[in-house]
Amino acid sequence: MKTRVTFGVIVGTRGFFPASLAVQGRKDILAKLAQLGYGAILPPEDATPHGAIETVADAKICAKLFREHAEEIDGILVLLPNFGDELGVVETITRAGLDVPIMVQASPDRVAQMDMARRRDAFCGKLSVCNNLYQRGFAITNTSRHTCDIASEEFTADLHYFATVCRIVKGISTARIGMIGQRPDPFNTVRFSEKLLEASGVHVCAVDLSEIIAAAQAMGETDAVRQRVAEIQAYGPVAPGTPSEHLLRQAKLSLAVEQWITANECDAAAMQCWASIQNNYGCAACLTMSMLGEKGTPCACETDVMGALSMYMLRLATGNAPGYLDWNNNYDDEENKCINIHCSNYPRSFIGHIREIGTLDILGAALGADRCFGAVKGNVAPGPMTFLKISTDDTRGVIKMYVGEGEFTNDPTDTVGGVAVCYVERLQELLDMLCQNGFEHHVAMVRGHVAKALAEAAEKYLGWEVFRHN
Repeated sequence: MKTRVTFGVIVGTRGFFPASLAVQGRKDILAKLAQLGYGAILPPEDATPHGAIETVADAKICAKLFREHAEEIDGILVLLPNFGDELGVVETITRAGLDVPIMVQASPDRVAQMDMARRRDAFCGKLSVCNNLYQRGFAITNTSRHTCDIASEEFTADLHYFATVCRIVKGISTARIGMIGQRPDPFNTVRFSEKLLEASGVHVCAVDLSEIIAAAQAMGETDAVRQRVAEIQAYGPVAPGTPSEHLLRQAKLSLAVEQWITANECDAAAMQCWASIQNNYGCAACLTMSMLGEKGTPCACETDVMGALSMYMLRLATGNAPGYLDWNNNYDDEENKCINIHCSNYPRSFIGHIREIGTLDILGAALGADRCFGAVKGNVAPGPMTFLKISTDDTRGVIKMYVGEGEFTNDPTDTVGGVAVCYVERLQELLDMLCQNGFEHHVAMVRGHVAKALAEAAEKYLGWEVFRHN
């Protein structure tokens, strides 16, 4: 996953406002972006008058540069150190044709500095720029205040927020999701439309589970397999008495899945985790998915491709390893708490502490414990969390999602698997919305609060229907 965000930068100016403001604004934004670790692409200072964009001729120069760097540019940052020229800005963006998020910043005036040498009028110019962008069908991400100093902490926060939106949009619109095996037959809830995903730039790579099993079975006890066994033993406490062949079997599956994901350049994956893998190969898939997620490739269970995409979107937003859970149980009579559980495939950093790597509890009782080693067990540690689920509404021809924020709590539970007690304000309203709108019981969660950026990226730039809770 690309971590450094690069902006195409447009510094606007208008002839009868002080050009010195544009010159200084250009210097300030370049220094700011360098300080924060963001890349910047803009014409050389001597390519246009004052290094800014005003005329159509300036726009052509800047747009050509943006097109040449299209693969690098994640978003466009419009700076208005003075009123700016709305046509210069909109012509640049139109001619560049990048289809990336846009943020418009305007520098503030000071009441004591409104003589003709220092007056900006960017407060007004921003409205003109945004109006022209709207006329041409461009959405924008706004700063938290209508005007803000480039050097201010609030603009720093705005830039970090915008970078998050850009990462999400760029990542999703070029995503490759692995589909390993078919869905379990009872799970109509994980059905989805590949065609709707493709229209948003998301490609699904599919492989039959038998190919993964065959690749794992063909492996000898190589150095790579022994190294993976050592990684498993270091990943978390393995249940006492676990036979060495169970570790070897899990290591080979882990390598086979990882090799296929790497060969197909998948950003995330969904895996058929029951019951074929247990019956035909002899282990659970949870540990393999957990370790992949910890390394940066989120994996959803039960061949839930939309779940894998949801997890990937959360990783793009936070850089953290997400988990995949069920909205599973009420928490006694508390209206705003519930218990979320899976077998589980939670990454180690998502749980916070792995209690044990052992056998599946529920499936193990049905299929045989000797076939079900590889469950990652533990109670999810407390802290802020964001929840998200994307779904294709095939009959309506739309992609929809819901997103919100809550907390993992320290409340006690006495049950099996990977367990998270969650607090969500107005939980009953959320659950009613899920029931009324046909959302599934699966949900992706990640540590941190990032719902606003996720909602903006999906609704404004990806064109999805968004239900924003809280």
